[in-house]
Amino acid sequence: MFRPNVADQIHLIKHAAVNCYIIQDGPKVMLVDAGLPSMWKLVLAALRELGRSPRDISALVLTHGHFDHVGFAARLQQDLDVPVYVHPEDAYLAAHPYRYKHEKNRLLYPVRYPRSIPVLARMSLAGALNVKGVSDLRTLDAESAGTLPGRPELLHTPGHTQGHCALHFSERGTVLTGDSLVTLDPYTGASGPQIVSAAATADTHLALKSLDVLAGTGAETALPGHGLPYYGSIAAAVQEARQHGAT
Repeated sequence: MFRPNVADQIHLIKHAAVNCYIIQDGPKVMLVDAGLPSMWKLVLAALRELGRSPRDISALVLTHGHFDHVGFAARLQQDLDVPVYVHPEDAYLAAHPYRYKHEKNRLLYPVRYPRSIPVLARMSLAGALNVKGVSDLRTLDAESAGTLPGRPELLHTPGHTQGHCALHFSERGTVLTGDSLVTLDPYTGASGPQIVSAAATADTHLALKSLDVLAGTGAETALPGHGLPYYGSIAAAVQEARQHGAT
């Protein structure tokens, strides 16, 4: 599904409960996250609808290195020579996107949370089990972020992964939260603002603490890695996520 302008010149591609985003800045185009492998054809269709081509993509930013955010990154890099940016602490994970730390055994979650079963099944059909890692990465830091389309402010939000980052587009009142704040947890099937469950989060205590960084932006739109966009004060979304706690 393609949803144009979920925020000012920010467009959503959504498939199998996974989101990635197209950022426009004049003639420049940037992707944030690479979803799952089958989402590449959806990105191509979205670019055509926007009057753009894959050759217009100047950068791919990974909020973190999990398999459901790295999806078509290697293809983008190899076929189009698009630079891929990730925080240094997630560089190894981006190259090996299944070797991630998590607090609890994820195999138990479908038993405890049967609502997750259809979500995880759709992710599998979209290529979640066949993601290639990506190497030859560029460093995502405050300096490099400032040179990217839209000139986002980089927010280091560790917890879900150690190198997890969000992107704040202050002039657009929008923060791309990645998986530091989601509105759907694929591992429980629960909706609403929350952190991702311990099935896929390295440190839930740290993830909850990192919500303060998001709240500090004062953004009025939050665009997550999973689930629907959140429109309203991000401080309210953070409060709701804290009340939800860790699962």
